[in-house]
Formats: sequence, structure tokens, C-alpha cells
Amino acid sequence: MIDLHTHTFFSDGDLLPSELIQRARKIGYEAIAITDHVDNSNIEEVIKGVKKACADANKAYTDIKCFAGVEITHIAPVLVKSLVLKARKLGADIVVFHGETVVEPVEPGSNRAAIEAGVDILAHPGKISENDALLAAQKNVFLEITARYGHNKTNNYVASIAKKTGARLVFNTDTHTPENLVTDFGRKKILKNAGLNNKEILTVIENSKSIVRNMLKK
Repeated sequence: MIDLHTHTFFSDGDLLPSELIQRARKIGYEAIAITDHVDNSNIEEVIKGVKKACADANKAYTDIKCFAGVEITHIAPVLVKSLVLKARKLGADIVVFHGETVVEPVEPGSNRAAIEAGVDILAHPGKISENDALLAAQKNVFLEITARYGHNKTNNYVASIAKKTGARLVFNTDTHTPENLVTDFGRKKILKNAGLNNKEILTVIENSKSIVRNMLKK
């Protein structure tokens, strides 16, 4: 199980990074990215803290790999590119962007700005336009199928637009509480419910593995 979008008490999650990692280990996770919400007010502190937590985990355990990331959240589109660059300069292994979910007032144009800025994953992109999905395919920005309640209302739409445009999909939990973590069985069930067949599900899983391989090369 690979999960590249999770939260701790560095933003609005319930758990210490160490407890999140431990709970993930115990249900079979092989890789996890901690991607707490950031804007310009807290990005330095979050990346610094999460990098420490991941360094401790990677030193202590051989059965799970931890990556330090961010989820850039509710940023005006005009500011997205500069914050993506800042996150990478500060050493984020992965940059996730809080997409235009249908259950929050995300500023229109945020999906496009994030894709143009070259984020790694566009989280819960809501009713992403076909043009934006095409651009995501061209720029190798992954679109997220999510386990998160509310955000998951558009999973079927995201899966269908990805099939139409060639955009690549990943699965993440957007974990905030212990109960949000899922097993491999849970992941496959959610992907199936999103309208993906067994071959497509395996491709989504392989996409996550490819992201991890690329992060390990850095």
C-alpha cells in the first residue's frame, strides 16, 4: 500500500507523524508521504518538521519509506507557481495541490494554475475540465482518486475524464484520522467503485510505485 497524501497535527490531522507512520506500518503500508496543508505562513515550519519525522522513521524501519511533502491549500492561483518552487527549494519530496473539490470553496482556476506550475499530484480535482485534464496528461501531473469523504463524490468523474484524456491517476486517502487509513483491499474497492476495471486498477497502483521510485532517485 502506497499513500502519498496524508495529514498530521502539523496542519489539521489528529496524529503525530510518528503515530501516523506506525499505524500505517501495522496495516501494510510500504510508503507514505506526509503532506500537511501549507501556504506562505507555515511552509518552512511544516517541511522542516515533517522532514525530521521522516528521517527518524527511515532510520528506524526497513518496512516502510516516509517522504516529506506538502499540500498547497487554498492559495490564489496567481501565487501557486511561486509556492510550488518554494516547496521544492525547501526540500519537499513531493508537492500535492488542493484541487477544486466540490465540497470546499476553492478558487476557480486553481486546478489550472497547479498543473501549469508542475505539481506532482492534483488532489481531489473535482469537476476538472477536459482541457485541464489534457494539460495534466501532457505535464505528467497525476490526478487523484481519493478515499476522503466528500472529496470522493467526484471520483467517478475524475476516473472518466482521465480515461478520455490520458491523464494518469493515483489513489490516496487524504488521511486526517486513524480511521481514514485503508488497506490494499480498501484501496482496490474504492478504485473499483470509481469505475475502474482490474487492469486500470493495477495501472493506478503502478503509478504510485513510479512516483516512489522517482523520489528515491533524488
